[in-house]
Amino acid sequence: MRSPNFWKDDNLISAVLSPAAGIYKILSKRKYAKITPQKVEVPVICIGNLVAGGAGKTPVALAIGNILKSLGKNVHYISRGYKGSNSGVLRVNPTEHNADLVGDEPLLLAEILPTWVAKDRVAAANAAIAAGAEMLIMDDGFQNPSLIKDVSILVIDGEYGLGNKKTLPAGPLREDVASGIARANAVIIIGEDKHGINALIPAEKKIIQAKMQPLPSAYILKDKDVIAFAGIARPRKFYRTLHEIGCFVKEMVSFPDHHKFSDKDIKELKSKALEFNSQLVTTSKDYVRLPLEIRKQVMPVAIEIVFADNAELLKIILD
Repeated sequence: MRSPNFWKDDNLISAVLSPAAGIYKILSKRKYAKITPQKVEVPVICIGNLVAGGAGKTPVALAIGNILKSLGKNVHYISRGYKGSNSGVLRVNPTEHNADLVGDEPLLLAEILPTWVAKDRVAAANAAIAAGAEMLIMDDGFQNPSLIKDVSILVIDGEYGLGNKKTLPAGPLREDVASGIARANAVIIIGEDKHGINALIPAEKKIIQAKMQPLPSAYILKDKDVIAFAGIARPRKFYRTLHEIGCFVKEMVSFPDHHKFSDKDIKELKSKALEFNSQLVTTSKDYVRLPLEIRKQVMPVAIEIVFADNAELLKIILD
């Protein structure tokens, strides 16, 4: 789904849905109270968020993985493989597996480090450890207590903030702000803090500033005509990135988050590219969900997360 506009602030719709939000919180607590957290023998670093979709946790997980990899750490990712059909424990092979099987985010993670998907996080962790992992990075799972985390890092988009600060379905939150921040060892704020997030975080919690930027390779699109399409929670972020690069965006086509592209979608996108004599561009996350036959006609625009203080971040993770 795409984040609805009424999640941004208090309004009539969010007020009407507040009782449902209360029920959601009660059911979530009951569900997780039945789970006995388990400890594994290597450090577990959890990268999570408080809002439903679009905070930037996977780019942060990729950035942290790259940093640890450069230090010679034997790190593996574990993920539930959201929207993937895999039912067991599977090591992701990006040349053989597709998003229908393992989800889109694990395909990106597997490009840089060994990645395991399973609905059972403990099973995924144990499989990774058996394969030699000395440290695990969980992409998501902050609200899932099945696996004990050694370090939990919350990712917050400074531009979007926490919306209206209501829990699902009245707002975007997966849990109360206070309870989420209390469990976090640190908070990463991506971009300018436009909603006073810093003021909500206790002084003893570490805050790491970060920014999201296109990879240098994306600037080949500067001054080029493009048709942009995206199936992510907040597609406007992608479209702004294209304007920053200097593209001439002829048309923007948005789909729901984690959208599975149909033959009709592909036909219409190719038609638009032909009509405007433009290059089709999309996000890396969308690119891995495209059918193989269309990928040669589409350019993925990759982004990266840059931290203001790598040393401080590593101190949080490794100490």
